[in-house]
Amino acid sequence: MSENPFGFGGMFDPDDLNNAMRQFAEQAQESQSVAFADNAIHLAVQMTTAAIGQLTPTGTPEEQAAQLRAAITVIYPECVALVREARQGLK
Repeated sequence: MSENPFGFGGMFDPDDLNNAMRQFAEQAQESQSVAFADNAIHLAVQMTTAAIGQLTPTGTPEEQAAQLRAAITVIYPECVALVREARQGLK
C-alpha cells in the first residue's frame, strides 16, 4: 500500500472521497428542492383555505357560489405562482 498525502496509509482514495462528497451534496440539494416545493404547495393550500374561511356568503346558493368564485379568482393566481415556482425549482 502506498502512502497518500492524507497520511491514512492508503485507506482512502481522495477521488472516491471527493465523488462521495459531491454525491452527498447533490442529494442534499435535491432534498432541499423537494422540501421547498412541498412547502410552497402547502402554503398555496393554506392561503386558499384562509381566504375561503374569511367569507360569509349570503343569498341564494347561486349568489353564494358566485361569491366563492370571486374570492378564488383573487387568490388563485397567487397560489398558481407559488406552485409554478416550486415546480421550476424541481427541474
